[in-house]
Amino acid sequence: MHLFLPIPTKLTSPSYLPCQRIRQPRRRARPPSASINVGSGNDDTFTKYSGYLFRNGVSSEAEFLTEYDVSVIAAIYRRKPLLVLRRFTQISTTFGRWFAQRYLDSVYERSDEMFKIRAAELRMLLLELGPAFVKIAQAVSSRPDVIPPAYLEELSLLQDRIAPFSTEEAFRIIEKELGMPVDMLFSEITPEPIAAASLGQVYQAKLQASGKVVAVKVQRPGVQAAISLDIYILRYLAGVARRVGKLNTDLQAVLDEWASSLFREMDYRAEARNGKKFRELYGGLKDVLVPEMYIDLTSRRVLIMEWVEGRRLSEVKDLYLVEVGVYCSLSQLLDYGFYHADPHPGNLLRSSDGKLAYLDFGMMGEFKQELRDGFIEACLHLVNRDFDGLANDFVTLGLLPPTAQKDEVTKALTGVFQNAVNKGVRSISFGDLSGNLGVTMYKFKFRIPSYFSLVIRSLAVLEGIAIGFDPNYKVLSSSYPWIARKVLTDSSPKLRTTLQTLLYKDGIFQIDRLESLLTESLRARTEDTLDRNRAAESDDTRTKVIKQVLSFTLTEKGAFVREILLQEIAKGIDALSVATFESVTLTTTSRLPLFIPHSSSTTTLGKEDITNLRTLRRLLMILSTLQKPGSEQLRVDYSEENKINSVEEVSLVLNEMSSAPDLLPVISVIPELPSESQQQLLQLPVDLASRLLSRAVARTIRRLFN
Repeated sequence: MHLFLPIPTKLTSPSYLPCQRIRQPRRRARPPSASINVGSGNDDTFTKYSGYLFRNGVSSEAEFLTEYDVSVIAAIYRRKPLLVLRRFTQISTTFGRWFAQRYLDSVYERSDEMFKIRAAELRMLLLELGPAFVKIAQAVSSRPDVIPPAYLEELSLLQDRIAPFSTEEAFRIIEKELGMPVDMLFSEITPEPIAAASLGQVYQAKLQASGKVVAVKVQRPGVQAAISLDIYILRYLAGVARRVGKLNTDLQAVLDEWASSLFREMDYRAEARNGKKFRELYGGLKDVLVPEMYIDLTSRRVLIMEWVEGRRLSEVKDLYLVEVGVYCSLSQLLDYGFYHADPHPGNLLRSSDGKLAYLDFGMMGEFKQELRDGFIEACLHLVNRDFDGLANDFVTLGLLPPTAQKDEVTKALTGVFQNAVNKGVRSISFGDLSGNLGVTMYKFKFRIPSYFSLVIRSLAVLEGIAIGFDPNYKVLSSSYPWIARKVLTDSSPKLRTTLQTLLYKDGIFQIDRLESLLTESLRARTEDTLDRNRAAESDDTRTKVIKQVLSFTLTEKGAFVREILLQEIAKGIDALSVATFESVTLTTTSRLPLFIPHSSSTTTLGKEDITNLRTLRRLLMILSTLQKPGSEQLRVDYSEENKINSVEEVSLVLNEMSSAPDLLPVISVIPELPSESQQQLLQLPVDLASRLLSRAVARTIRRLFN
């Protein structure tokens, strides 16, 4: 049996109500113009204070909208100016009263002692104002690094502990929407909701036909009418704020994107389809659980889905599942582009069998391919301190207009991000990146595309949950290794061009950048390496690392990197052969009677050959380091390497090559590789010899004509 939402202890073992005891008379579906009658005896806070928005058919047109349409909503409420004025007055006075109290607290120097009281009052007034404001509060309730603890504690109660509406009304909605009496649908159902949220509430039931335990989600009456009016008012205020503040971001467009997602969330048929698609794409990932949707038993206002037993992720302090969530989120954002846009703590559970369960698929987002590639490029450029490239990425992502002054933007971004990046990728947090970005965004007319806020939130929520029990957790630290592996293995022409540009600067191979990408990609906790018990460093770990590297470079995904490595190794061996030949020639001729001695360090090697020798040495060092415990620490300090002359460089390369016994771990894993990889491995010497021959011929031709 699975439980859909975290529940209070007293409801852990819900009592069932035999359906024949609560059977209601079967009703005909009412036309859209019919009013929604909600009992006032036991009204929840929202109905009590804002019920006038939908009682007696006041906003029935808005209640039955099938999709978000600004012009239609505006047309509805332009005909109801008194209703708009009343709601605007209610919002203004409610928040105005609270802010006035906060101001008086500061005047009378009692802010600290009243802090928790004001936090509780804020939660209550949000409940009074209804779902739109509750949703906004939920968006910020997962950031303990931003929201004061007292407010965080109160706002977190908005996730799934909202007063429910009457069960009688809920059953009436079920029968009306599904066209069947409750006792024909379910053999048992709880007499009271197990959990209630801003848009609806959930009952546990057993299907009459199959006996399976399901969650029955029923939409709160009047919710769409109330949200429509609030969006109409907030959209007007957003326009005023943009004009008065001379903001570059189109606040109304951002609000429209959020409102569109919210309207889709209120159509449970769309949510069921989203859940089905999400399950198909990500339900097979390791330790990820996506409940089954009963699409045939779902309508616009009633959703039936598999029951998932578990507790909120933010309560169980399971950092491993946060890692699983990061992996799943990155797969959503960068593999398929179909992502969960509302992953607040109430929608992320630790299931009874220790899996990460995703719930509530009403608010989903689509991340287009060009934006996915741009996001990866931005991460790469940020980590590698390529702020000029980052400025171009911001244009691709829609954050900057194409007319922006790139040089000045680059300079500004360097000032904003330099300190954060200098800490290392494993220490960068979203807070570090925000820094002084606000001033820079205003100066250069940055825009926040509507999709971007949802994408960032999907990762920021996970970091916020993790920070709650590990203050040092950084989601970028967990994300970047995955991004590094993605850019090394992806077949996208755009990302391959990005990798080529990243690894070659002015025609010179940037070995340190490849080293960094390899280091981070090996740190990636992909589906195959996600494990609750991290293995200690040992020979098994070392062998696993070597096998990962070989498996990657010898497959089709690693072909692009393999070609680069073969090319650079061929350059290095070619330079080494020339240096060795000259050294032997120098030694031989020095014994001749008429030989005029030269400095022992003098060779005819050019700067390019010395660079190629240095690259070969560093590649050999990487291979050597991979075979030792602590393989994540591949980076070596080469700050003095430019002082090494060609003869010393040759000596260092030969010294690295002399470590033949260290290659035994590599040889030992070859039989464990797939047959295709073994064949590719046998082909490498042939490919390398072909490249060496081509370089030798080219070098000979150059010398003949020079």
